Amino acid sequence: MERTTKLWTTALATGLTALSIAAPTLAQDMPDIGFKSVGRGQKLAASVHDQKTVGPAWIGDAFQPRADQKLDGFRPDALPKNIKPLPVDIFTSKDFYKDKELWSDPRYFRCNSQMATEFQRGILSPNPLIPTAGKTEDGPWGHCDVDYPRKAIVSPYGFKTAQEHYEALMKETKGRGGPSLYTYKDFPSVEWNGVYERPVAGPRNQQNWYWGAHTQISTMLSLLTPEYRQRSVEEAYHQIRGHAIWPSTFCWPEGFMRRWYPFAVWEHYVIATPDLVQISTGVADNFVTNVYVGREFNMEDVGKGGVPRLGAAVPRWYGETIGFWDKDTLITWTSNIQPWKSHSEFEFSNKMQSIEIYTPIRDKAGAFIGLNHEAVFYDPEALVEPIRIVRNLHKINKYTDATEAPYPFIECVQTIFSVNGVNAPTTPGTTIPFEMPDMYGRPWATIWQKYFEQGMSRPDDSENLFKFN
Repeated sequence: MERTTKLWTTALATGLTALSIAAPTLAQDMPDIGFKSVGRGQKLAASVHDQKTVGPAWIGDAFQPRADQKLDGFRPDALPKNIKPLPVDIFTSKDFYKDKELWSDPRYFRCNSQMATEFQRGILSPNPLIPTAGKTEDGPWGHCDVDYPRKAIVSPYGFKTAQEHYEALMKETKGRGGPSLYTYKDFPSVEWNGVYERPVAGPRNQQNWYWGAHTQISTMLSLLTPEYRQRSVEEAYHQIRGHAIWPSTFCWPEGFMRRWYPFAVWEHYVIATPDLVQISTGVADNFVTNVYVGREFNMEDVGKGGVPRLGAAVPRWYGETIGFWDKDTLITWTSNIQPWKSHSEFEFSNKMQSIEIYTPIRDKAGAFIGLNHEAVFYDPEALVEPIRIVRNLHKINKYTDATEAPYPFIECVQTIFSVNGVNAPTTPGTTIPFEMPDMYGRPWATIWQKYFEQGMSRPDDSENLFKFN
C-alpha cells in the first residue's frame, strides 16, 4: 500500500506540475555511433523536449492549490474561438462504442493527452488531491494545436518483424568483424555496472513520448489495429470517470511495456558480464531483464501461431531476451511476452516483440556517463506498424560507492480490492465478496463491462468494424 501510494503521489506531482516545465534536450539526444546503420542509431524525427505538453494540467503546485494556480488547458465554457465541440464526446457519451466514427477526431477526447486521462479527476476538483470531486461532463480541454508527430513515434527502419530487424543487425555486425566474443579478462563493459538515475528525478529529464503527455489520444489510436483502438478508448472512457484499474493497485503484474513508463520504474541497477546482462528496476513491482548473450531462440513454433522462445512455450511477463555484443554496444531481441496493458497507454498482445540497443554515452573526454536505450516494438496484432522509444539512462553510482543503498526488492501486499467495481481499501479482519480475476485474460475489462457498461453496444467481434484514415 505504501509503495502504491508513493507511486500515485509521485505521478500526480510530476504529471500536474513538472510536465509543464521545459526540459533539457540532452535527455533524448542519440549518440553518434560512427557509421550509418541499417537498424539502429537513427536520429529522432522530433524530441518531446522541443514540444509543448498537450494537457490539460495544473500550472503551479498540485499539492498546495493557490488562488493564482492556472489550468494549462481550457474549461468547456472558455474554449478558443477556433474550437467547435462535437455534439457528443467521450466526456458526455453514454455509449462510446457507438462513437467509433468520431475516435479519429481529437475533439472527441477534448484534445486530451493519454496522461491527462489519468489526472482528469484531479483536474476536475478544486483541490487535485480530491479525485472524486467534479462532474465528468465538465472535464477540461487540452491544446488542440499541440501534438507530437506520428512520424517520430513509428520506427524509421522499415523492418516488418523483430526477427528481420535482429538478423539485419547481426549481418551488419558480422560485416564489422563481430559479434564480439569476450571473456572476463577482456570484457570492456564493466563500466556499465552500477546504478542509473530514475526517470523523474535529478537534473536530466528523461521524458519520451510513451509518457503520454505530448501526444493527442487520436494520434495514438492511429497506430493501433481496430480491436486495440477499441480497447484504448475503453481505457480512456473509464479513466476519466474514476473507474481506473491500475494493475499495481491490486498487486497485479505491471507488464512488459511498463518498463518505459516513469512512474513504474525508478533507479536502474545494471550488472553486465560477457554472457549475461541483468537490469533490475521497479516501483510497485520488480522488473528484471536478463539478456542471454550468444543464445538463439527456439523457432519451432513460429509459423504455427507461436513465437520465438528460450524456455517452455509459456508467455513470460517480461519476455525472454537474447543478444550479442557489437564492441561495447549490446543488441537484444525479446519475445514470448505475456499480453497485458499499461494504463493510459495501449494494450499489447502475445505477439509483442522488441529489438533493443544499449549504446554507451560518453562525454567529450571519452568517459562513460550512461546508456542510450533505443527500443523498436513489433506487435502485428496490436500495432499497424512498428514503433520506437528512445531514452537515455544516466549512471549516478557504482556499486562500490559507500553511499549507494542496495536494490530495494519490492514485495507488494494487497490492501485494495475491487468490490462491485469500486477500488475498496480494506483493513485486517474485513470480510469482502471476492471474485477471482482471470489474470491471463483482461481482468480490468471484465470489471468495467460488468459494472459500468450495462446496455452499451459492445461488439462481440470488432475485427474490420472500424476504419481509420
